[in-house]
Amino acid sequence: MPIDRFREIWFVDFEFHKPDGEKPVPICMVAREYRSGHVIRMTAEELRRHQRTPFPTDPDVLVVAYYASAEMGCFLAMDWTLPANLLDLYVEFRNNTNGKPLPSGHGLLGALVYHGLTAVPYTEKQAMRDLAIRGGPFTADEMAQLLAYCESDVLALRALLPAMNPIDLDHALFRGRYMKAVARTEATGIPIDVNTLGRLRVSWDSIKGRLIETVGTNFVVVDDIGHVKYGIYDGNTFKADRFAEFLGQNDIPWPRLKSGSLDLSDDTFRQMARTHPRVSELRELRHALSQLRLEDLKVGRDGYNRCLLSPFQSRTGRNQPSTSKFIFGSSVWLRGLIRPRPGRALAYIDWSGQEYGIAAALSGDGAMMADYQTGDPYLTFAKHIGVVPPDATKKSHPDVREAFKVALGLGSMYGASAPTIATMIGQPTAYAEYLLCEHRQKYASFWAWCDAAVNTAMMHNRLWTVFGWQIHVGAGTNPRSLSNFPMQANGAEMMRLACIFVIEAGIRLCAPVHDALLIEAPVERIDDDIDKTRRLMAQASRIVLNGFELRTGVERVVYPERYRDDNRGGPMWDRVMSLLPPM
Repeated sequence: MPIDRFREIWFVDFEFHKPDGEKPVPICMVAREYRSGHVIRMTAEELRRHQRTPFPTDPDVLVVAYYASAEMGCFLAMDWTLPANLLDLYVEFRNNTNGKPLPSGHGLLGALVYHGLTAVPYTEKQAMRDLAIRGGPFTADEMAQLLAYCESDVLALRALLPAMNPIDLDHALFRGRYMKAVARTEATGIPIDVNTLGRLRVSWDSIKGRLIETVGTNFVVVDDIGHVKYGIYDGNTFKADRFAEFLGQNDIPWPRLKSGSLDLSDDTFRQMARTHPRVSELRELRHALSQLRLEDLKVGRDGYNRCLLSPFQSRTGRNQPSTSKFIFGSSVWLRGLIRPRPGRALAYIDWSGQEYGIAAALSGDGAMMADYQTGDPYLTFAKHIGVVPPDATKKSHPDVREAFKVALGLGSMYGASAPTIATMIGQPTAYAEYLLCEHRQKYASFWAWCDAAVNTAMMHNRLWTVFGWQIHVGAGTNPRSLSNFPMQANGAEMMRLACIFVIEAGIRLCAPVHDALLIEAPVERIDDDIDKTRRLMAQASRIVLNGFELRTGVERVVYPERYRDDNRGGPMWDRVMSLLPPM
């Protein structure tokens, strides 16, 4: 590992207190230099007296941490300059073991156990964590214990670094750069309409019952002469047998489990809602009744939603924040709570057809790239096989366009079989087989690339992205499970690069959301920041895709407006607001 190019290498660890929705409050810090062994120990009071880092963070210095976005959050809380070079051993450990079974997990303890190194006992570690979570004031003995625990983690990092050699340092520093961007984004947060959230929390139990009464009337089973027999809800209970009758009466095919029972997972509801829009409202109702916990949404005293973005948590390297604590992880309609402050505006900027564009560019499929450039590759393919007329548009043929997007954009690229695609689009299996056959013929280079990627994974026992994020493949791996990795994982690389560019350009990034960025700015500056962000997102796509550029779309939200998605959560938001008691 070429770390000799650095003048100094500092291992750093903080203990901190972080109330829900708030920024971290540092309790103490320990730093140790790799070669000299020089140690710096500081309590919160000593940290507050330092207007700059007590060790160098220049371009010829390397800072090493574990889950470094937490340490960088403490840097920001102290108003310290972030280090020029950051190496996060948590991220590198995840990358080195991604896809492998890990009995002790991905935490520092798990990394030490994996490499056969001595670790602090779990019970002692948990006791110190609980003490930090409790927050101050601390007795002199408690502070001494926290400092000793903090130093033990620094010593663990000192032992772990050489044990993890070799590390691809250039790629690792890129990932460390992203962890700095994550810290800034987590500190910013997403502006929430706290007044409406408070009213929802107070009235939610009564609203749920009335939601069943109003939404449930759209999902009923009728008898032979058209009279309503019953709804698919019995009180607050969703009845699967009644839902099966409803599906049959409305000619809606539905995926089933191996047992023969309906697949009632949220993923299935989400997929089916794409081609059967009325199912979307039922999905939102089911989630609202069974999973939505308004108290779990983490909002700070300043009205901003903050939680861990959990970078690199998924196998594809994407962020995986809590679905209950993160406003974009919960029910789509709840995003109506996102509202800029007076004088400010938000912009939601997303890549158009990101995964399709990635597949086209990285496979080098000229036909696929040309179809992406039309602005609507799904309708373009439908025109190619004569399903719609040459002048068809998204507005004139929305159902066909959505079916082709599901079948070809979400199904075929991820290895879905013809029967699965047929169920998703509500067509016979023979028709799905015809679509797949036509797709394979037109985009032959893409399919050859997909096959080559799976073969490479099975031959080398791993698959990797353009910047080295990898997944390890075992003997029992299903080749189909690898089909989406190149698109998803390289999409994550593109997102990381865009976040870095946007943050370093001085733009206020509230959150990355899968293939989109949410930014905030004063009203008079929002258009300039949108233009900059779109240029930087285009630049990120060109870097990842060897010069091929992805388009972006934008939605502005200017106070007093609120965020709204009319295609999905908008109607449900309106329904809930109509049931909310007046102030």
